[in-house]
Amino acid sequence: MMRRWVDRVLLGLGWGALAAAVTGIVLHVGNWQRQGLVLLASGATWLMLGAIVGLILVLAARGWRSAAAAAVVVVGVGWTLIPPYIPDSRAGDGPELVVLQSNLYFGAADPAAVVATVRDNAVDVLTLNELTFDAVVKLRTAGLEDVLPHFYTEPTHAGGGGTGIYSRYPLRDTVKYDGFILHNLSATLAHPQRGPIAVHAFHPVPPTADFPAWSAEMRRVDEILATAPVPAVVGADFNATRDHSAYRALLDGPFAAAAEQTGDGVLLTYPADRRWGPVIGIDHILLAGGVAQSVRTLTLPGTDHRAVLATVRLDR
Repeated sequence: MMRRWVDRVLLGLGWGALAAAVTGIVLHVGNWQRQGLVLLASGATWLMLGAIVGLILVLAARGWRSAAAAAVVVVGVGWTLIPPYIPDSRAGDGPELVVLQSNLYFGAADPAAVVATVRDNAVDVLTLNELTFDAVVKLRTAGLEDVLPHFYTEPTHAGGGGTGIYSRYPLRDTVKYDGFILHNLSATLAHPQRGPIAVHAFHPVPPTADFPAWSAEMRRVDEILATAPVPAVVGADFNATRDHSAYRALLDGPFAAAAEQTGDGVLLTYPADRRWGPVIGIDHILLAGGVAQSVRTLTLPGTDHRAVLATVRLDR
């Protein structure tokens, strides 16, 4: 009697975990236009992990028909989650470019740590979000412009609207895009070996703050990238994860996620200032006309985002 009761409990828990996994798959694949569903989709990957838990529980309960259903859900989860962890077999044959993307948390990130990270990793291109005028001065004092002497910045006095691009090589054709609440920029980098390279720094407004604006701005980013010259690199806090269709739409054309090219999959970057974080990946480096050789996240004191560092081999 006790064994039968335990089996029923395990079976019930298993089906609950499987239901969570199916919900995660639906949230991932849907092109949702409602704020609540988009916000729920941010955690779709975590829900999908319930498929493994569910399979184990129904097997423990000896529910063989339930186990067959669970196996189908596990396959669906694998089809959804595994591809970003399969590295790109293609290798670029051009020069190397090291790219760093960081959100400065209203300019509060430790400037000395930012500059040390740039120096220690021989960064060629740095894209910054939430760049304030005060942060620009502190980064200059810490020596950033000695390492990356070419820059295009559109800072703000307060808040998270400021954005900047710093480069080891000259920048020209700078653009501040219309149609965004926060500053979104691009410039053309003159690489001594590869020639012109488009550099984009994006920061759509969070969907929690203004969902219609986030949706419109993600579509605007997609339009910009659809006509961007190649090769190109993008450093961005998209306020979007791989579980959002608006983010995946950016990868339908020539652009690829650096973390997916290397097989690192989803890089968790936010929130980085909590004991239980980060739990979602909203900071990204995208590439067109090149292949990432390595990607990793870095912790910078004073900011609530982990920075993303990618070493890229450009196509010749």
